[in-house]
Amino acid sequence: MKINHLKGQLAKPQPLFLGEETAFRSAILIPLVEKEGEWHVLFEVRALTMRKQPGDISFPGGKIDETDASPLAAALRETHEELGVDQQSIQILGHLSPYVVSPDFVVYPFIGVIEQTELDSFNRDEVEELFTVPLNWLLTHEPYVHYIPVEPKPSIDFPFDKIANGENYEWRKSRMEEWFYEYRNYTIWGLTARLLKYFVEKIK
Repeated sequence: MKINHLKGQLAKPQPLFLGEETAFRSAILIPLVEKEGEWHVLFEVRALTMRKQPGDISFPGGKIDETDASPLAAALRETHEELGVDQQSIQILGHLSPYVVSPDFVVYPFIGVIEQTELDSFNRDEVEELFTVPLNWLLTHEPYVHYIPVEPKPSIDFPFDKIANGENYEWRKSRMEEWFYEYRNYTIWGLTARLLKYFVEKIK
C-alpha cells in the first residue's frame, strides 16, 4: 500500500467515535416554552402503560430511524409524534455534544423553542402529562448526585489463558453518576437529568 493512498483513506469522513455507525442512536429535543414572560424547560412524564420506563420523566425523542435524514430530523419527528407539535413551528436554537452513554448507545440532543399554545394535543398513549420548570430556577438550583459502582464481570468462557495474569487480571472499576433534580413533586433523574445538567452548565 502506498503512503499517499493511506493518507487519502484517512482524510475521508469518519464517524464521531468508534462504534457510532453500529450503535443504538437516539435524538432528543430539550424544549423551551415561554410562560408569563419567563422561559421554562418542558418535560414529559412517560405514560404509565409504556413497556419501557413507565412514569419516568424525559424529553421528547427516541430512536433515529433509517428514514430520518439526520439526528435533528429524528428529534423533530419524535417531538411531533409525542407532543403533536408542528415540526415547522419549532425554532431550533442549537445542539449539545452527543452523549455517548455506552459504546453501543449514543444520544444527540437539540434545543428548540415551542409555542405553549401548541401543547394541548399531546399523545396520551406515550405521555402521561407535561410540566415545566423555570429556566431561572434551574440556573440557581444545584442537583445532587449519587454514585453507582460499576465492576466488569467476564463471562465464564472468557479466554483468561490469552491475557497476562489470567484470572488475576485487575479489571478497571468505575462508578456511574446519577444526578437528581427535585422540583415540587417531580424527581428528574437518569439520562434526562444528565442532559439537563449539561445544558444548564452550557448556558450559565
